[in-house]
Amino acid sequence: MTRAGLWPYILRRLLWAPLVLFLVSLIAFALGRFGPGDPVRVLAGQHRDPEVIEEIRRERGLDENFFVQYGRYMAGVLHGDLGTSFRYQGLPVWEVIKPRLWVTFQYNLVALVLVFALGIPAGVWAALHQGSWRDPFVIGLLLAFAAIPVLVMVPVLQFVFALKLRWLPVGGWEPRELFGFLELGILSKNIVIPLLALTLPGLAGVARLVRAQVLEVLGEDYVRTARAKGLDEFVVVTRHVLRNALLPVATLMGFALVGLLSGSIFLETLLGIPGIGSYAVEAVNARDYDGIMALVLLTGAAFVVANLVVDVLYAFIDPRVRLGAEAHA
Repeated sequence: MTRAGLWPYILRRLLWAPLVLFLVSLIAFALGRFGPGDPVRVLAGQHRDPEVIEEIRRERGLDENFFVQYGRYMAGVLHGDLGTSFRYQGLPVWEVIKPRLWVTFQYNLVALVLVFALGIPAGVWAALHQGSWRDPFVIGLLLAFAAIPVLVMVPVLQFVFALKLRWLPVGGWEPRELFGFLELGILSKNIVIPLLALTLPGLAGVARLVRAQVLEVLGEDYVRTARAKGLDEFVVVTRHVLRNALLPVATLMGFALVGLLSGSIFLETLLGIPGIGSYAVEAVNARDYDGIMALVLLTGAAFVVANLVVDVLYAFIDPRVRLGAEAHA
């Protein structure tokens, strides 16, 4: 199978992305318009005069047909206009979200790297020690971390490392300037507790999948043949076992991203981190509909892109995916 077969596969995946985003935006817009609460009354504030409310409704085009409203909103989105924020007194939503998006992206990226960088060796090590106490100990410990919710994990970490040991700050976000123009909060001590709270619960899923795959591959004939030839165990594991056992791990990236982003909502609220998660709580509490819609669209786009990257990466690594796709074409 040549790599030329990869491009039709990528194209088919790309064609699905706009459809998924369209459905996500349509459902989110419908929930915002037909759900409980009235954005016009939120904008009106203390003004209960029906004429004032109707004037606001006309100004924002909320008196028109649902599909006209949706079309106008999506046309604005395609031109980079995500609406205005009620919560921040009419500021463009993108101006409110942009710096917060950068904050959330930083620590989630580091956490995602750590989850796989630590979870994969843990799973391999557990599989290679199957039958001894080390295997259930490692997996059991990681499962214990996974069972602790963020709402519990964060206060415990704050109590131990900030209040008792006084090694770390309780919370907050302190960006450090790099190269004179790039602000990185991941360079300060404030990043440690968020990383621990996101990374520790995420290790179990990666380690268990890697362990299962390594055990399966260890039983294959070509691994037995490699060992029978007298190859060093390190060579057998790195060249023959890991090469095939780690293929399914790529599919976990999308799920890991979902888990990290969902945990960010509670994490940022508890630690006072000015990211997307804390803004989501503010937007919901303030009924900031344009802000909520923007968050739904951005989150949906992130998941679509993540799954697209995973699909393409998996197809690039494993030609069987392309073969199966061509067989059903």
